[in-house]
Amino acid sequence: MSTTLKEGGKAPDFKANDQNGNTVSLKDFKGKKLALFFYPKDNTPTCTTEACNLRDNYAALQKAGIAVVGVSIDSEKSHKKFEQKFDLPFVLLADPERKIVEAYGVWGLKKFMGREFMGTHRVTFLINGKGVIEHIIDTVKSKEHTTQILERWK
Repeated sequence: MSTTLKEGGKAPDFKANDQNGNTVSLKDFKGKKLALFFYPKDNTPTCTTEACNLRDNYAALQKAGIAVVGVSIDSEKSHKKFEQKFDLPFVLLADPERKIVEAYGVWGLKKFMGREFMGTHRVTFLINGKGVIEHIIDTVKSKEHTTQILERWK
């Protein structure tokens, strides 16, 4: 998987509803560091591991001044259940029309157990306070994702 976006480039603007029905956009994070993580599906094993790793280390991310926002094509209702089931402290954006995943170039062909299908690739964009992509993590290690983010943003 390789997004067409590049480190040092401008992050595409976005606007979507979170799990609580609030509208969230890139400009809400002006002046802040943002870890924008894309994941395939709520309540699946690897996505849950990734989200829980970020949850368990959320205080360290906050201490480093990093806001965390997850994006998948699931609905607000699905995100709310995911948030409640795993006590997730961060925003989850619903992108059922795939506007954000396509803008960030993370929607594409995937292979799993010998079959091919279209889906969201697991990629995280580290965006600075000026809306510039400082780092792209395209080989996310779900059990160590917080460490990956913090190491790139020392």
